[in-house]
Amino acid sequence: MKIASIATILFGSAAAFTTTTPFHHETSTVSNTFLKAVELTPEPEGGEELTKVSETSLPGSRMKNMGLVEEDNPDGDIYNFWLTAVAKGDEIKKLRIQTEKEASKKANFPGFRKGQIPPYAQPKMTMFAIQEAVIKTCEASLEAYGLQSLQGSQGEVKVNEDMQEVCKGYKLGNDIPFTATYKGKFDEAVQAASEEGHDTAAMEDVVVDVEAVAE
Repeated sequence: MKIASIATILFGSAAAFTTTTPFHHETSTVSNTFLKAVELTPEPEGGEELTKVSETSLPGSRMKNMGLVEEDNPDGDIYNFWLTAVAKGDEIKKLRIQTEKEASKKANFPGFRKGQIPPYAQPKMTMFAIQEAVIKTCEASLEAYGLQSLQGSQGEVKVNEDMQEVCKGYKLGNDIPFTATYKGKFDEAVQAASEEGHDTAAMEDVVVDVEAVAE
């Protein structure tokens, strides 16, 4: 989903969304009074908790492997994943400003001067910015957990919370916690490198312990 497609988002449905944007690359806490009214969808039972391969990516997030996809999975390497994370308020704010700039270039609403965005369209742009920030966060989850995206409809991301409710009374700059599900694959090269790194760290710990005993 690019800024160029703003017209579709700006005047389309503002309900909880599913995006077809392809990916190419601890429990979240709710800090805002307004967001406490929008409860996160309950965490699904079962699944295997994943360990990050990049400790610096997506702080505060969690990812679970919910099992193999049963259909259209001939090689048996496509899985269902559940994610809980936070779309950062500063990213939402930046996207909101960028969205308004792009929209104002083509804005020509009756009763408003050219380039002016009417008040009734402002919430739609906020919705768009939130959606984009959520998608960027989901993209970052791939790197954080060593996963690969899928192409086409299989690469769709489903955000479980109602974005309309989230946007009601939203204060620009606030973080937004959310949960999402998507299908993907494990990036074998990244996973192998991560395992190698863990093994090396473990061996170094053993050497340190042996040296400590020898002293």
